[in-house]
Amino acid sequence: MKPKVGFICVHNSCRSQMAEALGKWLASETFESFSAGTESVPKINEDAVQTIYDLYQFNMSQQRSKTLEAMREVDIVITMGCNVQCPQVKCSHREDWGLDDPTGKSQTEFERTAKTIEKKVLDLKRRIETGKIDYENPKIRN
Repeated sequence: MKPKVGFICVHNSCRSQMAEALGKWLASETFESFSAGTESVPKINEDAVQTIYDLYQFNMSQQRSKTLEAMREVDIVITMGCNVQCPQVKCSHREDWGLDDPTGKSQTEFERTAKTIEKKVLDLKRRIETGKIDYENPKIRN
């Protein structure tokens, strides 16, 4: 069974949404991708939607901002680098990708963020496929 990966950010509007989209596009044969935030917003960042479409021709416009409570149980938690504390998230592996939020910045910053997420998603995929991440032994991780 494929592991479930939850990409978590504060508002679930930009970086975590981009990671969910790129996880679906680049690694769906290896893991399932979900995203959520500690808060939600009415709609996801339009610059993020456009950037993912421009770079990858992947349409993420149907994705919606969700809170942690709405996210399915996951095996792997990836925080985006916004110092989000996600208490009592049951998972087997957790890591922080340390990404700056490009919201309100230039298109170049959005593209740089997307390319960084792409590299990290592909690395995560490789580590799962080679067994470097043990996702079958859940624990409570703060």
